[in-house]
Amino acid sequence: MRTGAGSTSFKTCGAPLLGLLCSAALAQPLPADPLERQCWLAHTAQRTAVDLREPVAVHFSNLRNGYQVRSPFWVEFGVRGMGVIPAGNPNEQAGHHHLLIDTPLPLNHQAAIPFSDTHKHFGKGQTGAEISLPPGRHTLRLLFADHAHKPYFVYSPEISIEVTAPRSQPGPRVQAGPAYAESCEAWYQDQRATPRVVQGPEVYIKNLRGGETVTSPFTLSLGVLGGLGIAPAGIAVKDSGHFRLVLLQRGGGPVQRQALGDGRTETTVDLPPGDYEAQVALHDSAGQVLARAPTLRLTVNRR
Repeated sequence: MRTGAGSTSFKTCGAPLLGLLCSAALAQPLPADPLERQCWLAHTAQRTAVDLREPVAVHFSNLRNGYQVRSPFWVEFGVRGMGVIPAGNPNEQAGHHHLLIDTPLPLNHQAAIPFSDTHKHFGKGQTGAEISLPPGRHTLRLLFADHAHKPYFVYSPEISIEVTAPRSQPGPRVQAGPAYAESCEAWYQDQRATPRVVQGPEVYIKNLRGGETVTSPFTLSLGVLGGLGIAPAGIAVKDSGHFRLVLLQRGGGPVQRQALGDGRTETTVDLPPGDYEAQVALHDSAGQVLARAPTLRLTVNRR
């Protein structure tokens, strides 16, 4: 199964709501090509940085202003300081994402966000989506809203991207020598925007591949796919749940447990230097596992 670049994918295990059997899945490895691996690792600190500038904010987890992408492309939704919950479920501390495409913020913040090609709703508690746009420059912005699709005062900066070609055309490659820096950036942008092939419900870590080295503290960004959504603990919404994270010292026992019971999809991890294993699972309102992650190995090099 092909997965989007920069993610670690997990097959479902013990998911009675979805009638699926547990099957093994491997954490997406670092690129085998030495130049691609070097390029990917050069961006690790950027992907895992802890951002404390605003206590409540939404942002694109995988895209940045000025990126060049092939279409269709993948868009990751990030939020901190609030949880995610499907539309129709009132919760003052949670909401759901909307993607504004080539359109400004609504003038009337007290009105529900309209449904249109330029106002994409993700009311099932999704954490990302595949988007198709024609070649050329486009603007994107995330807008967080409540159970009735009325905006919170929580929105991302508007970013501009350029769709350069259909995804059926070959993507950029990392080149050695004087062209390395420019070709690395083009390849990395393409990797981060690569759509995911969804073959069933998944939980995945958005910003790390297996075997990466990080500096503590660092951010873990979590996502779901294939019909799964996010909802705070105790909120019974079909095929939705909250994340639980266990971090173990490699060869030892758990050193940290986190239950993201408020519907958060990002968490800050602070660990001393060492080798660790991360396990992620999505639990429904009754505590049953909807999707479980295999072990993701990572190394913390310093604090």
